[in-house]
Amino acid sequence: MSRVPHRRVLAILAAGAAAGLTLTACAPPGSDSAPTSAASVDPTAGCGTDDVVLDMYIETGFPLPKELAAEFTNQHPNVTFDIREDQFAVITQNAPRVLQDSPPDLMRLPQMSELASGGLLLDLDPYAEAYGWVDWPESQLEQLRVDDEGRRGNGPLYGMGLNFSMTGVFYNKELAAQIGMDEPPQTLEEFDGYLQAAKDAGLTPMAQFNGGATGGLLFPLQALMASYGPTAPINDWIFQVPDATIDTPENLEAAQHLQKWVDAGYFAPDINSLDYSQMMSRFIGGESVFVFSGDWESGNLDAQMPGNAGFFLMPPLEGSGQMGAMSAPLTYGIAAGAEHPDCAAEFLNWIATDETARTITVEVGGSHPMGPADAFMPEVDPDSVTAATLAAGNVINEVNGAMDFIANATGSIYAQSWTPNVQRLAAGEEDAATLLSNVQADYEQEVSE
Repeated sequence: MSRVPHRRVLAILAAGAAAGLTLTACAPPGSDSAPTSAASVDPTAGCGTDDVVLDMYIETGFPLPKELAAEFTNQHPNVTFDIREDQFAVITQNAPRVLQDSPPDLMRLPQMSELASGGLLLDLDPYAEAYGWVDWPESQLEQLRVDDEGRRGNGPLYGMGLNFSMTGVFYNKELAAQIGMDEPPQTLEEFDGYLQAAKDAGLTPMAQFNGGATGGLLFPLQALMASYGPTAPINDWIFQVPDATIDTPENLEAAQHLQKWVDAGYFAPDINSLDYSQMMSRFIGGESVFVFSGDWESGNLDAQMPGNAGFFLMPPLEGSGQMGAMSAPLTYGIAAGAEHPDCAAEFLNWIATDETARTITVEVGGSHPMGPADAFMPEVDPDSVTAATLAAGNVINEVNGAMDFIANATGSIYAQSWTPNVQRLAAGEEDAATLLSNVQADYEQEVSE
């Protein structure tokens, strides 16, 4: 997902081990101990004129929320922020306990279903009506809705995005030129050829993160799934549609393709000890031709690799075939027991509608802002990697190829199932078929509980 060094991750994710706090220490959503009631819920109140300190719990390593908070304070001097940070894996495992015992006004959300159905998140529908979010393109908000059975895609709104992010493949243009790649590959077979050419040239084709509690091989795996099959069944699985499965023939082919990359030596040999920040450091330092990451890195790469970073979506099997990408809001929610929910909601609305805030979202976050379809968009350098990622996002919208992150299907599927299974795949201890069957079995057990 975050993510992660100075730019965000989707869904989606961040690097690093979940040290210090454990899942067993968490009170499960829906437990007998209810969260403290919110101080007030008045969709028209906003932040007012009295001094307010918003408690914000965010993913470590990403400048976007902090820069947005600083600008909001600049425009609203009575509002300041008390910001706490943790790695995404820690937030994922401890979200129930944090939301229940020390409910923040704003929190970076991992998986939402159990948190919403457990009464730990505030229903944002009153704010959606008051601020006009209901008039935005529904595709921006549907992933943030949860029904009374904990299924996403319908029901009340429990989250809002700081932006709408997307993943794909970044490449080092100078290294790519050394292997004969002067433009992005148009087919998966062509991409395979460039990976082999990079290895033959003595370069590291991909230094993908996969260490600690965050399985970074899910990025290329899900991208391959979109090349081999439609994206709608993947979203059904993530949204817990009855009888949905990740263990399909198309996804098996995708996982087998990933296993071929592992067996061919296209990933760095220390992949299972690499965290996200190390991956990006190596890429920026010219030690890797490709990395799978997200548009949250665009501003960072434009600053640190000006003119030398490119971006493309995972190519289809055939030149005119299907394609898709992980594309989801960088999700934040308001705790049900938040002290200042009205001001927190005003901040979320401001991010999506204020021109300066939208400019920060593009230039720092590298992603498309949330908000009305005709809202202000800042100009970007057409030769920048930010321009390339924004253009790729338009392509995904046109072909309806957006997917949520497969790590978001349940509260623990990422740390307890996906990550150890892709780590075993990378170590040669498990094959593609076993990976998918194991994850599906864990998924079915969790959604049935």
